[in-house]
Amino acid sequence: MKLVLLACLAAVAVAAPQGDERPVVEIIKDERSDSGDGNFNYAFEADNGISMSVSGTPGAEGQSNMQGVYSFILPDGTIAEIRFIANENGFQPESPLLPTPHPLPAHAIEQIRFAEEQRAAGITFE
Repeated sequence: MKLVLLACLAAVAVAAPQGDERPVVEIIKDERSDSGDGNFNYAFEADNGISMSVSGTPGAEGQSNMQGVYSFILPDGTIAEIRFIANENGFQPESPLLPTPHPLPAHAIEQIRFAEEQRAAGITFE
């Protein structure tokens, strides 16, 4: 029994990860500026293709309004780029890679048009 337990412990010790095997990513660009009045800019780029550039200004409601772009390399080798605005209306990304809602079917559009006509004519349902 002791031999089996010793063999199991030895197998676990051999199978344990040895050292830190995470890939090392170097930052090849790191630029930052802060004017002290709420306006700022920063940009960075890593050697693995990840990059980001952002500029910000103070918002009317105390928030930071930002706009920028970030990009990274997809598994097929193409570059994904997402442009965004973040302000009092939230985070608003734009990219052809982002999913979009399916268009409404023709019968649904007709029902919406018909309901709008009824509302305009003063017809209501309770």
